[in-house]
Amino acid sequence: MARKSPPDALLVGTGEYTTGYVRGEGADSDKGAGVVALVFFDLRRRGLVGDRLGMCGTDGAKFAGIRAHLAAKLAAYPRTFAAPERDFAFAAYPPDARAVDPLAYEAALDDYRPGDVAVVFTPDDTHCAIARACLRRGLHVLLTKPAVKTLAEHAELQALAAARGLLCCVEVHKRWDPVYADARDAVRSRLGALSFFTAYMSQPKHQLDTFAAWAGRASDISYYLNSHHVDFHAWVERGRARAVRVSAHASNGFANRHNGLPAGCEDTITLCVDWRNFVDGTRAHATYTASWAAARSDVHSQQRFFWLGRNGELTVDQAHRGYSSAEDEHGFGARNPHFMKYTPTDGRFSGQSAYGYQSFEAFIAAARAVNAREEAASAFDDGRLATLATTAMTTAVLEAGRRSLDAGGKAVTIMYACGAAGRADATLADPTGFAI
Repeated sequence: MARKSPPDALLVGTGEYTTGYVRGEGADSDKGAGVVALVFFDLRRRGLVGDRLGMCGTDGAKFAGIRAHLAAKLAAYPRTFAAPERDFAFAAYPPDARAVDPLAYEAALDDYRPGDVAVVFTPDDTHCAIARACLRRGLHVLLTKPAVKTLAEHAELQALAAARGLLCCVEVHKRWDPVYADARDAVRSRLGALSFFTAYMSQPKHQLDTFAAWAGRASDISYYLNSHHVDFHAWVERGRARAVRVSAHASNGFANRHNGLPAGCEDTITLCVDWRNFVDGTRAHATYTASWAAARSDVHSQQRFFWLGRNGELTVDQAHRGYSSAEDEHGFGARNPHFMKYTPTDGRFSGQSAYGYQSFEAFIAAARAVNAREEAASAFDDGRLATLATTAMTTAVLEAGRRSLDAGGKAVTIMYACGAAGRADATLADPTGFAI
């Protein structure tokens, strides 16, 4: 039966991106007020999600601090959230002050029904198990990037979502950045076949404290940051070219001596990727560099790319939008309200047009359309959303990079299920394996 009521939402993960609360205090980053919780409080206020909003972590003792932190940060919007006890209300899993429970999401799912949504912002190595549990209960799932760490996990979740007619997508908000979106369209409409692409993205050293529980153990900086631009580039080239070989290179010297992080923790990772153009079988290449050993600067995250094609080139500096400020309390910094607009407008939250907000709203709109039987979940494989059916190549590149590092920098070839790499009529198939 078609469902017209808005879906309830379960937010799995209570860290920096969800709440802005890290290691017992507000995050020392550009996301001190969080992103996910704020967006979903506002989506609920607007009637786009249901009244039940759950937040699931692993330690119930943290929720008292989270509630106090959110109340203080979101007090900036008294004309939007006029009744804080109602507007910021959420169910906690595990319940407040309860013991640590890494499987709290399983109990949380008992309070949800098919057609509801789960938004997962947890360490990379936990994504597959959490998404699997949510899909089996009939929930649509939105995963933070990277979706998963291996193609095997990717294929498992993709098949599970397809069998149940559910959405399983990746939250890649750069696709909603109007500059990135226009760059994609310019490439595809007039700039010709790929020749070279290079991207850089970094975060300052203190993020290694934020991510100390998993950095260098459960995942690495390439999965965490290179996933942004690998996805963007794969989205640009969809149906035009595909990645065929990956070699990875790394630097260390800081992270592996920092606060007990493991000896193998890399500071900076570069993926060198060979691409093949479909139109004529010609070769191209790309590099994607990510670091969490950068110095403090005017932005929390440096991020930029350069794209070179047969008929032109593009340069995008995502971190600098020609807007900066200097304040007695915060010093000098470059500002980007296009991502999240935290500054209130006369006491109102006014960030609905920011691309960090729009990526969530688009997913909720799609889930509602599927629930109402207006569209099938598979219809969103057309590129409107980053579904698992359309993002396997990103996972392939990231996994190949890790495999290359573990093999001392050996090149890793991405094998495809059908179609020679150079055929103009080849379709982007899910990669089915690796050969070193």
